[in-house]
Amino acid sequence: MSLRRRTVEILLAAGLLGTVLVPPATAAGHGHGHGQERLVPLRVATYNIHAGAGMDNVFDLDRQVAELRSLDADVIGLQEVDVHWGARSEWRDLAGELGRRLGMRVSFAPIYSFDPATAGAPRREFGVAVLSRYRIVSAENHDITRLSTQDPNPVPTPGPGFGEVVLRVKGLPVHVYATHLDYRGDPSVRTAQVADTRRIMAEDRKEERGPVRQILLGDFNAAPTAPELAPLWEELTDIEPGAPTFPAQDPVQRIDYVAVSKDTVRVRGAAVAETLASDHRPVVADLLLRR
Repeated sequence: MSLRRRTVEILLAAGLLGTVLVPPATAAGHGHGHGQERLVPLRVATYNIHAGAGMDNVFDLDRQVAELRSLDADVIGLQEVDVHWGARSEWRDLAGELGRRLGMRVSFAPIYSFDPATAGAPRREFGVAVLSRYRIVSAENHDITRLSTQDPNPVPTPGPGFGEVVLRVKGLPVHVYATHLDYRGDPSVRTAQVADTRRIMAEDRKEERGPVRQILLGDFNAAPTAPELAPLWEELTDIEPGAPTFPAQDPVQRIDYVAVSKDTVRVRGAAVAETLASDHRPVVADLLLRR
């Protein structure tokens, strides 16, 4: 089924034009049959943009802007985002440019931030980002365990690049996290990163008053059944989009994820977009936030 067709069906099924009223008997944990549960729709997506290059390794941000616009998402988590990084992306600020061209607010969380190649130029940065149609109330770049790709003799150590924003969606606070887990075959660094992720998200749940809505978007570089990811599914729902995401040409693995807190976010549907605008395919999901 095409993304467009599936998207239309999701929209029709969920009535995603405003607040949705769902009888308690149809909502998880509600079955008393009195009153209705007020839910707020939110469409989210995750996309590893490969520093602006497609499956053909040609830098073409116009192609990615068109793809991102077609997703019609309210919130998008991006990975492999260059900000004045180098010639491969024409020294451009991809996070800022995508935000401007899509008319969305942007929060960029660098994994690497280096001095410029020439005096007076902007810093060279690479990391993850969140684009949002909703106001960003706050943003933070958390440290998690990393094994640097820039150090010739790396050792696992805390490093930045786990981005978090708090959004205000129809009056509801929503925590959105953007992440890119280690790509290596040895899962030990990913295991540590998952532990760090759970710790940070647990701290947010403790600090919030009332229900905490959490959405984790990212490239996890592991299959859903990978042992190192299993602890995540204790608190989060892994949204199954029905198709693999990598590589974009004839994909065979699902390594790109939308995951949501179990008690405060409902899932209406999800899909993988068929596109070669990056070496990954994006995942889009329609959610309902509980008040």
